[in-house]
Amino acid sequence: MVGTVRYAPTTGHHMDAHYDDPRITGEHLRSIDTPTGTVTLVGVVHDHPASAFRVRTVVTDRDPDILALELPPLSLPLFERYAEDTRTPPVFGGEASAAIQASTADHVVGIDGPTLPFLRRLAATLYHEGGSIETVRGVFDGLVSVTKNTLRCRLAGSLAAMTSIRLEVDSPVTYAIDRVDSPGRQAENERHQIARARAVMDAFEPSRATSFGDDVRETHMADRLAEFRDDGDVVAVVGRHHLDSVAEQLDALLGEADR
Repeated sequence: MVGTVRYAPTTGHHMDAHYDDPRITGEHLRSIDTPTGTVTLVGVVHDHPASAFRVRTVVTDRDPDILALELPPLSLPLFERYAEDTRTPPVFGGEASAAIQASTADHVVGIDGPTLPFLRRLAATLYHEGGSIETVRGVFDGLVSVTKNTLRCRLAGSLAAMTSIRLEVDSPVTYAIDRVDSPGRQAENERHQIARARAVMDAFEPSRATSFGDDVRETHMADRLAEFRDDGDVVAVVGRHHLDSVAEQLDALLGEADR
């Protein structure tokens, strides 16, 4: 059925025995059928070794026509350069460069903002919801910060394309474990990171600007993925806390298009 979210099991479509791994479970995967293939969403914890392994394995097995990443399109060239590393996974770029390195997709795309369509959506949503001055200021400050980082990534990517210099724009997040630890320890630590993030969000409700920005980003990413409904199989790598919202909105969009 087109547009039905499935918690991707550990056996089934393109799933082999080596998916019997605690780092790759249905809690981190969602699958949605489209008219021409399947969109597989992979939830990740940024820079976590369990997430990098999960992304590499799923991308290799699914062998998608399109690889979609939670990155602004302007940042993508830098991560493509990171993915050229001879080491696996690449030293820089976390799960994004790991996914690119593992992929043979014809198209690798960034589905996050800021882009012109994203900015139009953000402005329209702020206008229609009548955000307070404080919310507007918070959203604007966040947008400026993200835009600056995106432009730094673009500059670093351009420099890497012209020279052999590889610039690290963001310092990687470090954890108590790394990729040489056992799969079980990696998975346990990743679950701990997810649970801790949820506990913090429950204890300290995010600002309206933060939640507003997340809502717009998730809607934008779902819309971008829906654009690929006729382009075959897609693997999309998104933050774990965005996974369910993006999957549900994509499911709704595909269901509407199918009617």
